[in-house]
Amino acid sequence: MGMKSSESQPVLIIGGGRGGLAFVELLKNEELFHVVGVVDSNPDAPALRWAETLNIPVFSDPEYALNTCKPCTAFNLTHDEAVSELAAGIIGPSSIIGGFEAHLIWKMIDQVNDARDALQKSQVLTESIVKHAMEGIILIDTQGIIKTFNPAAETIFGFTHAEVVEKNISMLMPEPDRGAHDGYMQRYMSSKVARVVGIEREVTAMHKSGRTFPISLSVNDMIAGEEHFFVGIVSDISERKKNEAAIQKLAHFDVVTGLPNRTLFFDRVKNALAHAKRRDNRLAVLFLDLDGFKGVNDTLGHVAGDILLKEVGVRLLEAVREGDTVARFGGDEYALVLCDVKNQDNVAVIANKIIASLSLPFTLNGEQCNIGGSIGVSMFPDDHTDMEPLINQADTAMYSAKKGGKNHFRFYDKSMEPY
Repeated sequence: MGMKSSESQPVLIIGGGRGGLAFVELLKNEELFHVVGVVDSNPDAPALRWAETLNIPVFSDPEYALNTCKPCTAFNLTHDEAVSELAAGIIGPSSIIGGFEAHLIWKMIDQVNDARDALQKSQVLTESIVKHAMEGIILIDTQGIIKTFNPAAETIFGFTHAEVVEKNISMLMPEPDRGAHDGYMQRYMSSKVARVVGIEREVTAMHKSGRTFPISLSVNDMIAGEEHFFVGIVSDISERKKNEAAIQKLAHFDVVTGLPNRTLFFDRVKNALAHAKRRDNRLAVLFLDLDGFKGVNDTLGHVAGDILLKEVGVRLLEAVREGDTVARFGGDEYALVLCDVKNQDNVAVIANKIIASLSLPFTLNGEQCNIGGSIGVSMFPDDHTDMEPLINQADTAMYSAKKGGKNHFRFYDKSMEPY
């Protein structure tokens, strides 16, 4: 046992059973009391064995113990009133606590110990959960000062516990969130109107290295006694975002060329039409079918054919403006949307540019090859105002160009229809 203050009250415990053991355990680190002895005629009594490990004197005879330890306060836990009468005669009746009174105190101590043990187990369990949680757990006070930063949070943000504790949580945020955070905390504490508390959302965080990355953040209030805290549960969702982007790309972009696919092309046409209708602008839809692609594919193989398709995509992008769309429709067919064109002459310039570009030789695995392209064009609003008819008209014009000798373009005309 540690050193006790000279003003601490000496206590003698008579009875070495559960009650005596509970008293020894409760008082062993108390500053106001110190146990000067434990008495029991049974040398194997649990309180005696525990007292010996704590260097507390043990006795087998109550009378000898009382005379040795006086003046003191004695707790008689033996249920023997004769012992209480003996003690009253040696240390005074006001210094002996026995019978029902001692039993009641013992039960209270026992309950306190049980509650303390349960609390300690709960704290150990809570600390273990926080330590081993896969998610980052961050505890802050109402000033935004970090109080807890678990190992998962260390991994996520790159900071150690020591580097962040007692610092403002805004150090983990990029601007503009960093500068706005303290103001948000103050507004929430005064109004209780939440933009973050109780809501799971995706935000951008700042790593120790300075890079930003996406996280999933869930924040909740926590009241501990009279103190108010906020607990943040954090997950790094960088991989999920990459996977979502990859899935999005597979769903909307052609694997071979990297160009928008048919699905994304339709979406681009819808948006372009809506914009053209609002601004009273013209746009053009172009359909391109390569001339001679099958021969290259059959002669040089599918790998060379894929390289050719990709190179065609590169040349098409070079021929149009940044705001226009080039898509691969499938096979050796491509589709384009030219936005905000003044008239057919503007479109003819771009179509001729595409045909000239495709007429230049391609080098595939050291072999030169030549192809061409047939293009059909429909115009909004000249030919139609809806997407599906415009696409069909461009397709019709493309087949007309192909029948007319290939490697050139034609604007849609009603005379091209079979009826």
